[in-house]
Amino acid sequence: MSWGTELWDQFDNLEKHTQWGIDFLDKYAKFVKERLEIEQNYAKQLRNLVKKFCPKRSAKDEEPRFTSCLSFYNILNELNDYAGQREVVAEEIGHRVYAEIMRYSNDIKGERKSHLHEGRKAQQYLDMCLKQMDNSKRKFERECREAEKAQQSYERLDNDTNATKSDVEKAKQQLHLRTHMADESKNEYAAQLQNYNAEQHKHFYIVIPQVYKHLQEMDERRTIKLSECYKGFADAERKVIPIISKCLEGMVQAAKSVDERRDSQIVVDCFKSGFEPPGDFPFEDYSQHIYRTVSDGTISTPKQESLKPDPRMTVGKAKGKLWLFGKKPKSNIPPCPLHDTMSESDPLHYCVSEVNTHRQRAASLRGIKRVWSLRMGPALEDFSHLPPEQRRKRLQQRIDELSRELQKEMDQKDALNKMKDVYEKNPQMGDPGSLHPKIAETTSNIERLRMEIHKNEGWLSEVEGKVSQRSERRHSAEANHLVAQGRESPEGSYTEDANQEGRVQPQHHAHPEFDDEFDDDEPLPAIGHCKSLYPFDGNNEGTLAMKEGEVLYIIEEDKGDGWTRARKQNGEEGYVPTSYIEITLEKNSKGS
Repeated sequence: MSWGTELWDQFDNLEKHTQWGIDFLDKYAKFVKERLEIEQNYAKQLRNLVKKFCPKRSAKDEEPRFTSCLSFYNILNELNDYAGQREVVAEEIGHRVYAEIMRYSNDIKGERKSHLHEGRKAQQYLDMCLKQMDNSKRKFERECREAEKAQQSYERLDNDTNATKSDVEKAKQQLHLRTHMADESKNEYAAQLQNYNAEQHKHFYIVIPQVYKHLQEMDERRTIKLSECYKGFADAERKVIPIISKCLEGMVQAAKSVDERRDSQIVVDCFKSGFEPPGDFPFEDYSQHIYRTVSDGTISTPKQESLKPDPRMTVGKAKGKLWLFGKKPKSNIPPCPLHDTMSESDPLHYCVSEVNTHRQRAASLRGIKRVWSLRMGPALEDFSHLPPEQRRKRLQQRIDELSRELQKEMDQKDALNKMKDVYEKNPQMGDPGSLHPKIAETTSNIERLRMEIHKNEGWLSEVEGKVSQRSERRHSAEANHLVAQGRESPEGSYTEDANQEGRVQPQHHAHPEFDDEFDDDEPLPAIGHCKSLYPFDGNNEGTLAMKEGEVLYIIEEDKGDGWTRARKQNGEEGYVPTSYIEITLEKNSKGS
């Protein structure tokens, strides 16, 4: 099948068809361009969406810890990667399809123009040959008619008896001339005819088939190029399908990682105040003024007055259990000394009582301001604004960071000392004195870091000591609570006599506002058990040593820092590396 043999007379139609092919190529290129713009806009909108919903945080402490939030942010990361793959698709389509098809379209337009010019040129040459042949043919026909007229004139004069011999001879010469010219025209016509036939054969069997063959090859290449572009268009999408599948799998895994129990535990860890629930309200006996003897003309003696608790003070202490921050801040402001020496019948008694009440309220307000400033103000260096367990974790984290910095400084100091030794042995390599400032600076940094570590370790020891003391005190408090006469004072101390409550003096500490503010809970129950895969020496403070194959109880899962809290059979607790153990979580595990 060849256009040159099958469509030898369809030059105009082939010209239209090839033009349609180029127009279709341009149409597909326009389609690819619009699809490319759609992919780019889609990827841009996805990235803007991810940016809009991604958290904007500057501090690590504000990072979300809930599994639902972390899963959502993981999904946003996967969606951002998905948007990147859409950009890859757009880039691939732009380079492999659109750019290639535009380049090929320009090339094929030039090639088509060249082939059509060739065909037109061959056609023009054939038309010129036909015109020459037609001219020679008409000339031959004209000469033949003239020769025929000359012959008729000669025959007529030859048969005419009246014609002179000169006329006959003249007519004869004219006949010979016309006959000769007719013969020349015939030869010319025959030559032109033969030449046209040869050119026509060459045109329709050689030249035009060659031109049509080139046009056919060009059109077939155009079709092949379209096929390749179709395939490249699909390949650009198919290449990113594995990565897109991984992004979708990551989204599914993020959805599966949501743990409602862990989120609930995080809520507890975030908002647990450490305060104990409020105790029972004490009985306030207002009838003691009614049962005074009638014979007594005055009120009780000042000594009895001093032993009798002030109702307002009693109510204030009882309400301290329901204070906004768990317990009312302690007030060191004593009541007016005149109050206990006055009798209730004294006119100044009421005024003095009101003064005492206002002073206590002012002290309470100042306590509120102190607690609020400590709770809402900037974080303290020793993290004393945090509950004990969170404070211990933060101190341990800071000690680990300082230890890493200390190790870097020590390594740098060793490297500088080695370099100094090399310079001393080989002075041409450098001046040893130039390293002294750097060595001094490194030594100073090491000393500073050691002091910081020592200071934080002191705070950590203080926290761990307080935790153990509060735990023991709580156990004793719970035991004393079962005694009928025992009662808990608002300050956390226990007395047997209710009338001695007003005389119990609080112990003063460095931070009185936070005394007994964060009491430890009961020992955490075991949520599973683990088996150690490797031995761990547990030299660092807060860690737990274990042997290979030893079975421990899990009391707190890994919070993401690589450490799990465990308990031995003898009750010893501490943190062990999560990668060193094999954990099995159970609903009903042994443990206190």
